[in-house]
Amino acid sequence: MTVHAFVLHLVRATARRENAQVLLEDCKNVGEITGEIWPAVDGNAMSDADLAAVVGTGLFEPVYPFLLKTGEIGCFLSHRQIWAELQTRSADAALIIEDDAEIDPMPFLAALELAQRHIERLGYIQFQTRAPKANAHLADTSGGAHLVVPQEGGLRTTAQMVSRRCAHRLLQRSETFDRPVDTFVQSHWHTGLRPAMIHPSGIRDIADSLDGSTIQSGKKPLLEKLSREISRKRYRSAVARLSRRSAAPTEGGFSDVT
Repeated sequence: MTVHAFVLHLVRATARRENAQVLLEDCKNVGEITGEIWPAVDGNAMSDADLAAVVGTGLFEPVYPFLLKTGEIGCFLSHRQIWAELQTRSADAALIIEDDAEIDPMPFLAALELAQRHIERLGYIQFQTRAPKANAHLADTSGGAHLVVPQEGGLRTTAQMVSRRCAHRLLQRSETFDRPVDTFVQSHWHTGLRPAMIHPSGIRDIADSLDGSTIQSGKKPLLEKLSREISRKRYRSAVARLSRRSAAPTEGGFSDVT
């Protein structure tokens, strides 16, 4: 099993550059995984025409209730670039880490061992920063780390391992997209791939100690906040319902999609 590491780094986010290099070195020194810093797509630098070419609306259930931010579009395109790049490499899988992560060596090594053992079958394994919700199938354990396949897929793309076959599937299903990449991956009733996760994973999100999120939202009026919260709750309820009914295998891996 050959894994190549990609550390996603937005070039203008200079406060994160040193951390991106540390992550790359940790992948090699802790996990014996070589890799590279991958320049993330800057959604703020894209033209209106280029943004419109990749973003759709109402592409599948449930309809995503919010407009995508340019940072979210750039993030999705960055992951798509790596999925496409993996098709040209000899590596079996990609370890994709965003530049606001931090690695805790011992739990990370246990998580890597689990992921490499199961990535060919499962396809997509999140190195989660948060514990899974209830209704999760326990696939394996190692050194205190638990590999589970939750009924409702987790969010965040701080770190994940993706097989070549899975990357190809996700590319096919996201030529245009209408929601953030983590929300898209969560939608296994659409992709036919139920994502797995490892926790604890040895990965921490340290964005706040660097420069905060590079996907800024700003302050919103109270009425807009309330409206968004109502929409978010409705969306999450629909996600839970579709997750229960999904044809994607409950023990992880792939199913046919139409």
